Amino acid sequence: MAEAERIIGTPDTPDATGGGEERPDSEGTPAGEATGQPRGRRRIAVLFAVAAFAYALDLISKLIVVAKLEHHPPIEIIGDWLKFEAIRNAGAAFGFGEAFTVIFTMIAAAVIVVIARLARKLYSLPWAIALGLLLGGALGNLTDRIFRAPGVFEGAVVDFIAPKHFAVFNLADSAIVCGGILIVLLSFKGLDPDGTVHKD
Repeated sequence: MAEAERIIGTPDTPDATGGGEERPDSEGTPAGEATGQPRGRRRIAVLFAVAAFAYALDLISKLIVVAKLEHHPPIEIIGDWLKFEAIRNAGAAFGFGEAFTVIFTMIAAAVIVVIARLARKLYSLPWAIALGLLLGGALGNLTDRIFRAPGVFEGAVVDFIAPKHFAVFNLADSAIVCGGILIVLLSFKGLDPDGTVHKD
């Protein structure tokens, strides 16, 4: 819990351990200097550009799958090892937890809110990419939850990528997983969203 609070922090207040001084970023520039603000805005722009790209890819792929593949036989891409097969998934990513659709919808919405809050102190390009992938993936599946049958906040997500001996998933799931892996790697390296590097 303490680690999460340290990463998210409070964007509008000075670091409690810094005696009111602003923390320098990884390049030695205080985050609040005039040169830091445009850089922060550029990182936010990257975040939303990555999110928009991931969301658009996911949305377009699902529209094509519903129109061309649903109610049709699967399409073999690499023999039996990889197929495209339209599946409606009421659970979480990769088909888990179908009895908790509304809960997963709320979690996706909460993730979007947290990312939006975290973006206010974003100065790291890798973090911008990672959070953009998470945001785009969360928005992609949340769109299905809201607008697809059987109803609002209970909609089934369209999955179609079906590897052999693995759960069927979609591009939004892939974006979420890639973003999550990148965040873990950045955390291990000690790089924070505000661009600072810490050593435990």
